[in-house]
Amino acid sequence: MKTARQKKKGGAFDATIAAVAGILILCGLGVWQLDRKVWKENLIAKLNSRLVEAPKDLPPRASWSQLREDGEEFHRVTFPAEFLDGEEALVYTAGSPLRPDVKGPGYWVFAPARLAGGSIVVINRGFVADDHKDPNTRAGGAPRGTIDVVGVMRWPESRNSFTPADDPKKNIWYLRDSNSIATFKKWATAAPFYIDQEEPVPSGGWPKPGKLEVHLPDNHLQYAITWFGLALALAGVYVAWLARRLFGRKERL
Repeated sequence: MKTARQKKKGGAFDATIAAVAGILILCGLGVWQLDRKVWKENLIAKLNSRLVEAPKDLPPRASWSQLREDGEEFHRVTFPAEFLDGEEALVYTAGSPLRPDVKGPGYWVFAPARLAGGSIVVINRGFVADDHKDPNTRAGGAPRGTIDVVGVMRWPESRNSFTPADDPKKNIWYLRDSNSIATFKKWATAAPFYIDQEEPVPSGGWPKPGKLEVHLPDNHLQYAITWFGLALALAGVYVAWLARRLFGRKERL
């Protein structure tokens, strides 16, 4: 059996290991948040630089398979296109950090448009409130013929465990995944991207397109300070406990 002294030594050793491990984990989380801060600042700078540039011609169909999200997303483009009559999908949104004018729940109206060469591109035509999700409530909302579209190249979102299941029977989707929508709707598009439309604005106002603005939260320094503060607090508690243990034992001797 272990003596009382051996048990005390073992307890001090275990407490030291636990304290050191906890401090290292907390410091690691702080460093991770500092790395995230640099990443977020670079992302914001990149988005801002792309969203203020003049729109360029949409890349030709032959290059679409080589386009990559990190190199092309958020570039502004312009092109002539004709929307396919009566075709659209509603994607639910609770609001958007990139569209400050969209402050409440509603839907993005995704629709296929035919380019001059016959290729199909999916376009997010803009936002509609719940009382305008029915196309019949949008007077002047369906453009006829070829129009010049100005918008931003975007890539489909990825589903996670928190994403609600889509309801294709009601034409309601919960993910801006243009590829899945196009597959279900049989929109024959080969584009790996979709377009967030900026212009033109429909004569009736709905759907409501708009320019994207970067308002991404950057609280990583605050989080880093919190993790480092917890590490310092844990170190203080351990030192106080160890000092009381050592000096308290000497006083008893």
